[in-house]
Amino acid sequence: MINTLPQSLIRLAENCPYPLYVVGGRVRDFLAGLNPDKVDTDICAPASAEDFTERAKSCGFIVTACYKNTGTVKIECGEDDFEFTCFRSDEYVRGEHVPTNIFFTQDINLDARRRDFKCNAIYYDIKNRSIVDPLGGVSDIENKRLTTVAPPEKVFGEDGLRLMRLARISAQTGFVPSADCMDAAFKHRKLIQDVSVERVTAELNLILHADERYGMTLGHYKGLKILKDIGVLQILLPELCEGEGMVQRKDFHDYDVLEHSLRCAAYADKSVRLAALLHDVGKPYCMNKYNAFAGHDREGARIAAEICARLKMPKKLTEEVVRLVATHMYDLKCDAKENKVRKFIVENIDIFDKILLIKQADFSACKDNSDTAPSVIKLKNIYAKMVDEGVPFTLRELNVKGNDLIDSGFPPAEVGATLEKLLFDCCINAVENNRQKLIDYACKVYLIRLK
Repeated sequence: MINTLPQSLIRLAENCPYPLYVVGGRVRDFLAGLNPDKVDTDICAPASAEDFTERAKSCGFIVTACYKNTGTVKIECGEDDFEFTCFRSDEYVRGEHVPTNIFFTQDINLDARRRDFKCNAIYYDIKNRSIVDPLGGVSDIENKRLTTVAPPEKVFGEDGLRLMRLARISAQTGFVPSADCMDAAFKHRKLIQDVSVERVTAELNLILHADERYGMTLGHYKGLKILKDIGVLQILLPELCEGEGMVQRKDFHDYDVLEHSLRCAAYADKSVRLAALLHDVGKPYCMNKYNAFAGHDREGARIAAEICARLKMPKKLTEEVVRLVATHMYDLKCDAKENKVRKFIVENIDIFDKILLIKQADFSACKDNSDTAPSVIKLKNIYAKMVDEGVPFTLRELNVKGNDLIDSGFPPAEVGATLEKLLFDCCINAVENNRQKLIDYACKVYLIRLK
C-alpha cells in the first residue's frame, strides 16, 4: 500500500515520533481491490491535535482547519488533502449524528470501536508499512460482508446516519450486510428522523449513484432495496412506498408500483436517477383517491416538488425532476399527431434528451425489456426529421428578431408572444425559417389580428 500514498504523507509519518495511520475507506478499498476515481484519505494517530498540527506545518503542509474539541485537523500539500483525527472514543445521545462526549485515548482498539463497520476500522501504519486490524475487518473484506464494530443494536442506536451508510457502503462496494445488521437497522429505522435533512439527502444522492464509485453493476438499485428492507425508504419517501403491493396491469407490468419505480431508477441513466425513482410517485395518490392511475403524471409532478422541497434538493434539480415526472407519459401509446409531437419537442428541447432517458427506463422497468421503447423511437425519428428540415428549436435559432417585428409595426409588448408563435409555426412547417418570410408571415397573420 505504501506505493499508493503521496510522498508528502510518508515524510510526515516519518517525522512523527508516534505511528501515523491511514484508516477507513482508503485502506478498505486497497485491500478489496477497489479503485475509485477520487481517493479520500483519512489519517489518525495517538497524538494531540496541537502536536500533529505543528509537525504537519514543519513538513510543509498547510493547515486549513483545526477543531481541538473533536481532535480533527484538515491539512493539504499541493493537490493532496487529508483529514486527521486523534485516537478517541465517543458517546452519543440516542440517534444523533454528532457525539455528545469525546474522550481522547492512546488505545487503537477504542478508536476502532467508535467507527461503524469493521471493514472501515482497519489501519495502515505508514512508518512500519503494516496493516493493523483490531476487529477482524480484513476477514470481512475477504468475505465481502458488512458487520459492525460493536453489537449492531449499539452501533445503529448511537447514530441514525449509519442507517444510510449501511445502504450506501453496501451499494458501492457490493459487501452484503449481515442479518443482525439488517435486523438492528430495521429496529432503529426511526432514528433517521433525528439526522439533519442535508446529511440524509447527501447520502441518498450517493446511493442513487452508488454504481459509479467502483463500477458495481446495479449498485444503486441494491442500495435502494436495502433502504426499503430496513424501513428507512418508507420514512424518507412515504408517498412512493405506498405503491408497495399496488398491482398494475399484467399485460404491461411484471411488478407493483414501488418495485417498478425502483427498477426504473436501476435502468435509468445517471443523469435522471432521482426523476426515474419518482416518475410514478403520483400513482398511489391517484389510486387511493380516484381508484385509477389516470392523471398520475400531473399529480406526481406536484408530489415530486413537495418531496424535493422536503429533502432540500437544489432548485434547478427540483425543477427538472418535476418536468420529467410531468412529461414521462407523453404519447405513450404513440397516437399523438406529428404536429403536436413537434410542438412538444420544441417546448421541452432543453430536457428532451432526458425525457427520452426517462421514457426508456420506464419502458425497460415494466418487464425488464432492453428493447428501445416505441415512444422513444417515434420521438427520435420526428426530432431527426426536424433537424434535417432546419427547424429552429429555440428563439435564438429563429431567423427573425424583436427589432425586426418592431420595425414592421408590432407593439413592443406583443413582440415576445409573436416570436413564440413564429417559433411554433416554423416547427410545424407553416412557415420557413427565413427572415423576410417570417416578417411577411407575422404581418399577414398576427399584425392584422392586433389591429
